[in-house]
Amino acid sequence: MPPTDVDRAVEAAELDASLRRTSDEIERVTSESSTASTSSSESAEHPHHQGATTAPITTSLSRVPTQRDLARHETELSRIHTARSQHSGTVGRDTKSIRSTKSRKPLPNFGAGKPYPPPLPNQEDYVVEFDGPDDPLHAQNWPLRKKMVTAAILGFTTMTAAFGSSIFSAATVAVAREYHVSSEVSLLGVSLYVLGFATGPTFWAPLSELKGRRLPLVTSMFGFAIFSIANATAKDLQTILITRFFAGFFGACPLAVVAAVFSDMFDNRTRGIAVTVFSMTVFTGPLLAPFIGGFIVENQSLGWRWTSYIVSFMGFLCFGLNLIFLRETYPPAILVTKAAELRRRTLNWGIHAKQEEIELDLRELVSKNFSRPMRLLFTEPIVTLLSIYMAFIYGLLYLFLTAYPFVFQGVHGMSPGIGGLTFFGMITGQILAGVAILLQQPWYMRKLAANNGIPIPEWRLPPVVAGGAAFAGGLFWFGWSGYRADIHWIVPTLSGILTGFGLASIFLQSLNYLVDAYLMFAASAIAANTFLRSLAGAGFPLFARYMFEGMGIQWASTLLGCVAAVMVPIPIIFYLYGHKIRAKSAYAPDYADAQRSTAPAPEDEEGGAGTSTEEEKEVLGAAATRSVANGSVARLSRDARSAV
Repeated sequence: MPPTDVDRAVEAAELDASLRRTSDEIERVTSESSTASTSSSESAEHPHHQGATTAPITTSLSRVPTQRDLARHETELSRIHTARSQHSGTVGRDTKSIRSTKSRKPLPNFGAGKPYPPPLPNQEDYVVEFDGPDDPLHAQNWPLRKKMVTAAILGFTTMTAAFGSSIFSAATVAVAREYHVSSEVSLLGVSLYVLGFATGPTFWAPLSELKGRRLPLVTSMFGFAIFSIANATAKDLQTILITRFFAGFFGACPLAVVAAVFSDMFDNRTRGIAVTVFSMTVFTGPLLAPFIGGFIVENQSLGWRWTSYIVSFMGFLCFGLNLIFLRETYPPAILVTKAAELRRRTLNWGIHAKQEEIELDLRELVSKNFSRPMRLLFTEPIVTLLSIYMAFIYGLLYLFLTAYPFVFQGVHGMSPGIGGLTFFGMITGQILAGVAILLQQPWYMRKLAANNGIPIPEWRLPPVVAGGAAFAGGLFWFGWSGYRADIHWIVPTLSGILTGFGLASIFLQSLNYLVDAYLMFAASAIAANTFLRSLAGAGFPLFARYMFEGMGIQWASTLLGCVAAVMVPIPIIFYLYGHKIRAKSAYAPDYADAQRSTAPAPEDEEGGAGTSTEEEKEVLGAAATRSVANGSVARLSRDARSAV
């Protein structure tokens, strides 16, 4: 099988890491035979590294490696490997498309009668890297206080975007009354905002790969605040709807990028905790807004427009905090800044970062951010069924914005503000789910260690099964306890504990399952999932009123509960047969085959110009397994988790 460009990049990263020697790295202690074989092979393949081979064990060494040295050495290898793998997978790095683009254009003259200068003697010598595993420029080496401040700012930023999606639901009745339209038309303000969530990541995610995390976060929060205040001052309905869509489009950036920032800052031991806490802000934000919006709408001196004014103020605060305090965390972008400083101060214009070699290609941009996710959505059973399941759950999250007022305002006669407080039942359930998942981390790490660091994706699914059963039970509980006024209001409120627990359990672990199952294609799998579920989140509120009015609260909830119960077997099927389904997949890496193919393939000059998807799967599967063995699988798939 001819190796692809991605395979060559991964192999080059590993080879470069194995040969790398700095003053901070350790000496390898090897036997005479291993040293001789290593030296001869490296001398044959890489003559310029002949002086980098290690001495036999009988030779005196500068120092004996300690356990900390070994850990630091693994960190260095992992970071170099990850940076090169990120570079090879970044939009615009497809070398075949770059070659074809260059071949169609003749080179211009150098100018002033000058000949072309000779190429750099060894381009890799001019590529900047991090200065060992303890380089303070790397975000994982930041002081804990700086990490916590950054995490708090970005958590608030994410919650603001999610908060803005649902606070408008409290204003829909007032908007319908003011502009003489039906409540369904005014609900488009919620639906179009969530539709912006579906389209936004296709722009913000690749931008964060090309220009770093800080630029899109700062830019998007400014746009978010501007469109929110434009919504508050809108003179007609169409302006309200248009500005809500673009507020959602800009607000999608934190949802697509902040998880990646957390992956930049936290290592494998703490990344799971950080991403789980981030995910909680995504799901609790929409449930914190209704009671605040309700109290605002009730206040005659404020009115519905203040639901958007409040969001715009929060957006401007996020913009200011990000502009002043947020520092770049994306390693390739940090190296670009470092290279620019070195060029300026040394006047050596050959110095550059790997990220600066990227040429943006529109065809590749469309392929990686639209066509490939759609292929996964319609051809991969795991992606298709899990996306349908999660779309249903996500749609119900926004459907509850209509269902809860039916019960607590319609049946129990509460005001919009007081009725919105009942969402705290769901918030409590989500917090319990997050705590339960965090408590499972030691169990998961023990299984991972017992399997030589190779993750089995199906280990993620038991909480999804439990969450699915809890979610279906919560729907039945809500419907049959909420349709009668003689049943105390606390009873349907407590049903939210089950629905909230189920919602968070299903989402958190299903997303992790998709990441583990598709690894190098995980970003596309998550993008497909995000697209479908955002469509459901936009559509479900539009028919909620008709369903609950026509069927009644108890029977509408029963229908939804039955659908949820029918979907519970989906994760069970994948838990039992997921490994067989993945073995037949064109995209999911086969860990067993990858382990058998860890030896590098022979070089081929054509470099896989005609490589099929099946071949690409095998190559990336092997690369993924090697990354797992190096402890860097989570970072290779870091952007996959950003679409939460």
